[in-house]
Amino acid sequence: MNRIEIKELLSIKGDSKKDCCVKGWVRTKRGSKNVSFIALNDGSTIHNIQIVAEIKYFDEKFLKKITTGSAIVVKGKLIASQGSKQKLEIQAKEIDILGESDADDYPLQPKKHSLEFLREKAHLRFRTSTFSAVFRIRHHLSFAIHKFFNDRGFSIIHTPIITSADAEGAGEMFQVTNLDLSSISKKSNNIDYANDFFGTKTSLTVSGQLEAELAALGLGKVYTFGPTFRAENSNTSRHLSEFWMIEPEVAFSDLYQNMNLAEDFLKYCISYCLSNCNDDLLFLDKRLNDEEIQLKKHERSPMGLIQRLNFVVESEFERITYSQAIEILKSSKPNKSKKFNYVISGFGDDLQSEHERYLVEKKFKKPVIITDYPKKIKAFYMKLNDDNKTVRAMDILFPLIGEIVGGSQREENLDKLKNRMSEMGIHQKDLWWYLETRKFGTCNHSGFGLGFERLMMFVTGMKNIRDVIPFPRTPQHAEF
Repeated sequence: MNRIEIKELLSIKGDSKKDCCVKGWVRTKRGSKNVSFIALNDGSTIHNIQIVAEIKYFDEKFLKKITTGSAIVVKGKLIASQGSKQKLEIQAKEIDILGESDADDYPLQPKKHSLEFLREKAHLRFRTSTFSAVFRIRHHLSFAIHKFFNDRGFSIIHTPIITSADAEGAGEMFQVTNLDLSSISKKSNNIDYANDFFGTKTSLTVSGQLEAELAALGLGKVYTFGPTFRAENSNTSRHLSEFWMIEPEVAFSDLYQNMNLAEDFLKYCISYCLSNCNDDLLFLDKRLNDEEIQLKKHERSPMGLIQRLNFVVESEFERITYSQAIEILKSSKPNKSKKFNYVISGFGDDLQSEHERYLVEKKFKKPVIITDYPKKIKAFYMKLNDDNKTVRAMDILFPLIGEIVGGSQREENLDKLKNRMSEMGIHQKDLWWYLETRKFGTCNHSGFGLGFERLMMFVTGMKNIRDVIPFPRTPQHAEF
């Protein structure tokens, strides 16, 4: 008898008394002297199938070996359930234990565990309801991203993970080397990278954007979706040292077309999850509601998870300039009463998460796109506006998350690009290949970057970024 997945089994209509074979892991077991009820899950769905094992068919000692965490195979008949918690159940005729689980040692007992505890058990947390839901959604969201771009004629570009270029100019990069570090003096400031593997200083990439630009200026429309790394010593609920980025790049595209693409992209991905992850989202929606009931009223989110996702899909994103945002924030009550941790004084101030969330959650009550930032707080590659003070940049702000997308129209003028690099102390010789694209057939082009885990946090309602990536990498933590 071929195995059938629990998701498919539960979709069967009526009580056909179908013979079936299922395999999975035991979530719970309860019962009496005459019968045992086993909740079995195989990862295909948030829902368990109840296995009814009557003592007349099974040895009592054998049934005692079936404990939470055990992997078993069950053959029996699918019937209408006598209980109220499920429509269908399996009347077991044969059970084999594929892998026992010591009840005294198994960490995931049938009780509520904290998310902090489960991070320490990242090798097992996939088996919990919460994390099985999160990571099934991660799969569907990944697929939606590829489908969105594929259906619109984009080509995926696999950009380098090891690079000699710092796309952001921030310098917070992990160095890659095969030099014998023990032989290098701590006092030495002059390391000869000619003897290193690549013959130059190399690091793990912080972005695939620069390489994506090269591809777009030949293929027209491209995107990257890969791991990026940031050696920023931040132990917050919003930062990872290794994370995944989606970065589309489009030739002959200006800032406004770029904003339209980003808004369409976000709405598509969220809509896809609403259509294809209903059971998991319902579970996470209830989980978030139960969590927020414990909070003070003013700390609770104004909307439930699914309500919030639908709201974003149905809303037209508000579009304002950086200067308009500064004026709104300057005159806001939190700013005047100095309740902001970072008080806004005027043009040139860098917007913090508290400012972004105020604009989204209090002022406009919907996603906001801010454009035309001061050039001094943005990257060298962003196109300079005619005022010579601002650049054609755009950030998309979401409720609870703050900035979720950052992008810009790129500077296609070679002389202006060189001037910006000089102003920011970026060596032109290191990016000669990037500059050459401005010499040969240059054109206007635009793109943006989306931190995948930030979007995952929004879609799942998880409040810590470590809980939306399978094995988080943070300062002092590289286990698993």
